[in-house]
Amino acid sequence: MSKHKPRSGSKAFYPRKRARKETPSFKTFPMVSGEKAKPLNFYGYKAGMTHLMAKDDHQKTTTYGQNIVLNGTLIEVPPVKVFGIRFYSKDVGGIKTLGEVWAEKKDKHLGKKILGLKARNKPKKQAFEKSLNKTGHEAQEGKEKAKEQKQKKTIADFEKLKQELEEIRLLVHTQPYLTGIGKKKPEVSEIALSGNIEQQLEFAKHKLGGEIKIEEVFKEKQFIDVRSVTKGKGFQGPVKRFGVKTSRPKAKKTRAVGSISPWHPKTVMWTVARAGQMGYQNRTEYNKRILIIGNDPASINPKSGLPNYGNMKNEFILLAGSVPGPAKRLIALREPIRPVPENKQKISEISFISVRDSK
Repeated sequence: MSKHKPRSGSKAFYPRKRARKETPSFKTFPMVSGEKAKPLNFYGYKAGMTHLMAKDDHQKTTTYGQNIVLNGTLIEVPPVKVFGIRFYSKDVGGIKTLGEVWAEKKDKHLGKKILGLKARNKPKKQAFEKSLNKTGHEAQEGKEKAKEQKQKKTIADFEKLKQELEEIRLLVHTQPYLTGIGKKKPEVSEIALSGNIEQQLEFAKHKLGGEIKIEEVFKEKQFIDVRSVTKGKGFQGPVKRFGVKTSRPKAKKTRAVGSISPWHPKTVMWTVARAGQMGYQNRTEYNKRILIIGNDPASINPKSGLPNYGNMKNEFILLAGSVPGPAKRLIALREPIRPVPENKQKISEISFISVRDSK
């Protein structure tokens, strides 16, 4: 029986171009109920992969009660620092930024990411207003609004606008200098919070200038979503990029698509396999189970260190399965937004985790 496979590769990801930035971020977050506000996402660095043995707890499998082998991904998760609070108000089709408050003391490494950090709090010179396009009344209203926006710099000012607030998020930066990857420049992103505005405001005030640890966000055995930029492979042809069959040796081109389009209509459809960028694209994977949240990295570090990463020095998590991206790549972690599969990677009694040197 002949196998018909003109191409492979999902058509769901278009355009296949390089990611705009290497720091992944989530646009949507699930609704999590609770008495107190809690962070909904976190960040960590991919350290590498390993394999483990554990007892299968899924009753409807043939291996129920037996030891099975699983592969897992190690992600180092040093605490993230909260350097600001951002306030959002409701807008047409979403939310818009109302303002933000920054902590008085900031990490010295944050200036490597945000240029002009020391001069940020200094008052800016007032821009010259063109009186030709504005009437005196409109110019006066603009001055009053600008003055009002300048004065909204403290949390107390935003507390008076609770009715306008739609959401509060934390401005955080990672601490790669606590790891051994040889990086000092932090990544800056947002952390969303659960709960109502009062709960979010109370949590944000408590955490401003402090740190958030992984234990405050996730628990063992729960599912999470991961997002990162995949490993870049550069410009590749259709054979490697889409798995197109090579032509016979007598053809003009062996590693190309034989016919890309008809003469009429003279157009090349986007579904035709073409050469282009492969990898270094944002990808999200859903429902990855956290097997371990560990505080002792020495217990899982190989003697010679993890390949292309070295030894972990901070808290870490062990996820079942693989995670997109190479070693040292920043991984975004989030509360699951899709229905949780109860029996996926349902294991207990982890009896063995490989720490063997691969070198």
